[in-house]
Amino acid sequence: MPFQAREFQAGPDPFGRSWKVEFVWLQTAISIRHSDSVDVKFLVADGETTEEKVVALPNPLLLELSRSTGPPLTDPGVMRLAALHLKWMIETGEDLEKTLVTMKHDALAGAHAELEGAPAARR
Repeated sequence: MPFQAREFQAGPDPFGRSWKVEFVWLQTAISIRHSDSVDVKFLVADGETTEEKVVALPNPLLLELSRSTGPPLTDPGVMRLAALHLKWMIETGEDLEKTLVTMKHDALAGAHAELEGAPAARR
């Protein structure tokens, strides 16, 4: 079954909490913050706290990934890549204090490999 990026559970985080994650929007960041990236916004809630998280996927890295692996860029695909990165952030605690996180090349490649069924690479 494909990973459901619109609503999913993530965790436990390093403190033992599980988080409910909900997709809010996906948009080109040029229009909102003059960045050559696609921003994907989520709400994460642990039952007591709700936070906004935005995962930015740089367009040049997305184009490189598309050229090297073959699949065309689609909104659902980009949303799944961002959601998997957020899931990894929650489970490892990495960058979890940040509201906006920009994915790096290794993180994007690791999320793509995970979508393709390969074991998750550490990002």
